[in-house]
Amino acid sequence: MISADLGQQLETYIAKLVESGRYGSKSEVLREGVRLIQDRESRLAALDRLITKGISDSDAGLGRPAEGVFDRLEAKYAAKTGPNR
Repeated sequence: MISADLGQQLETYIAKLVESGRYGSKSEVLREGVRLIQDRESRLAALDRLITKGISDSDAGLGRPAEGVFDRLEAKYAAKTGPNR
């Protein structure tokens, strides 16, 4: 079992969440918080993997010059907004 001192501000906030009926217990609030942290950490790990892959691809010469990408995007959005904008 985990025991933690959350400080008065967090304790008060958790108590309000339980009192409002949003959560059934303090443990429910804390479980939800840990689930959110797990999700965030998972997303950050996936982002780190993508960044590492992008850097590796770039180092291997698999990237595209930024100028060409920007030219293509500018043409795409100019076509969508029309000549008067």
